[in-house]
Amino acid sequence: MALEINQASVVYPAAHGRPPVEALSKVELTVPEGEFVVALGASGCGKSTLLNLIAGFLAPSSGTVALDGHIVDGPSADRSVVFQKHALLPWLNVIDNVAFGLKLQGTPQQERYRVAKRFIERLGLSGFEQAPVYTLSGGMQQRVGIARALTCDPKLLLMDEPLGALDALTREKAQELILQIWKDTGKSIFFITHSVEEALFMGTQLIVMSPRPGRITHRFDLPFSRRYCEGEAVRAIKASSDFIELREEVLAIIFADEESV
Repeated sequence: MALEINQASVVYPAAHGRPPVEALSKVELTVPEGEFVVALGASGCGKSTLLNLIAGFLAPSSGTVALDGHIVDGPSADRSVVFQKHALLPWLNVIDNVAFGLKLQGTPQQERYRVAKRFIERLGLSGFEQAPVYTLSGGMQQRVGIARALTCDPKLLLMDEPLGALDALTREKAQELILQIWKDTGKSIFFITHSVEEALFMGTQLIVMSPRPGRITHRFDLPFSRRYCEGEAVRAIKASSDFIELREEVLAIIFADEESV
């Protein structure tokens, strides 16, 4: 399975007296099976537009998006999305939120609860199955959102700044949790963040996007997530000279892009 984006552009139509807005311009991207691709760039560079294209929430103005050789023409169970604001259903408890996608697919209750409980346990939420989600901490709510995304067994997991609202300690623990899930499941992941350190630590590939119209201007192959999965300590990775050197190189690119706007 691979995601293939070929010359994809997005132009938002004129509205309220404003001219059309070109959000993305001729984006070329391949996400091979099992890879963890992270998108980074200045605010407004089109990262979320790109994710919405992949999810099927938007159609490209030109070009194509294909998953496993099939053109993406709308949302599908083969792509699950984890949002920055977890988008949980507040009137449902934890297990019914986690099982919600399977319910929409018509899976019988006993089977969807069986699958949901497996991911609830994997995400460290055992004992909270019946808890209303609004009673949980922000970090726990985000884990519910990740569990819900995984229950449908998607080919591709899309994550739109899923850790942006968490405090620093919870965020680092969540980074480790997501990498462990990636290692255990072998899922392909497309992940958006504004944090250079987070991008470098989590991705196997990094794409840096230009200010609007968004284009991919830089690509980096990254070793750090695999080093973590092989047992190297997080702090040792983030304090290593190669990590710091690459962090400064990417920061320089981002700062230069923001100054050019």
